[in-house]
Amino acid sequence: MSKDKEWLLDVRGLSASYGRVEAVHGIDMKVAPGQIVTVIGPNGAGKSTTLVALMGLLHTARGSVRFAGEAVERMDVEDRVVRGITLVPESRALFAQMSVQDNLLMGAFCRHRMGHRDHQESMDLVYRTFPRLKERRVQQAGTLSGGERQMLAIGRALMAKPRLLMLDEPSLGLAPLIVHEIFQVIAGLRGLGVSILLVEQNARAALDIADYGYVLELGAVTLEGPRAALADNQRIVESYLGAGPAAAGAARRDLEAAGVA
Repeated sequence: MSKDKEWLLDVRGLSASYGRVEAVHGIDMKVAPGQIVTVIGPNGAGKSTTLVALMGLLHTARGSVRFAGEAVERMDVEDRVVRGITLVPESRALFAQMSVQDNLLMGAFCRHRMGHRDHQESMDLVYRTFPRLKERRVQQAGTLSGGERQMLAIGRALMAKPRLLMLDEPSLGLAPLIVHEIFQVIAGLRGLGVSILLVEQNARAALDIADYGYVLELGAVTLEGPRAALADNQRIVESYLGAGPAAAGAARRDLEAAGVA
């Protein structure tokens, strides 16, 4: 894709700092419509900072950020949400004392304020995607399990009807079986016309569902490519998927079993 308008998200030269410390520098990144793009890398590499900067939450961010062909780098958070960008942070940031249903309604606040009255349709979609949330719709969010809280955080983001959903470490603190369930849902969001930018420490799980990936190290992109190319890259295998030929073969088998290799 060579034309700007063909990219849903087109980031060029993104840099951001905390005080005098530059957390990310010179990042170029693209997401096409309907694509799942993952960002992997070690702790402290700047992955979460990248998402926070793209959401407009970091005032030190510099660089070009175009969304659906429109420059958004000077827009505030609410304007970015209105245009179709949402972020599920690592903390999930739920309202613990509010019910599941009220948390979901908060996700539709911007649309409601703009005059849209389709929140029930959006909620029905969330409940179809996460049947467990419907069962617990009157339950306080703070009493949910870790997996249910992650479902609620994603569901609340979907209430805004995003075109781009950014997810920060959705597998954090979850049991393997729940991680598998969450990632199956993330993969299925493509069918709803939602593009995904996924930051994930679990590189294998991320590459199982991604179309394209970026490796972020020390605040800069050091490698990028289609998922299969990254899964076959020996340095990626040794650093993030295991170590040595045996791990490489295991990674490849996992991808093939998932139907993505």
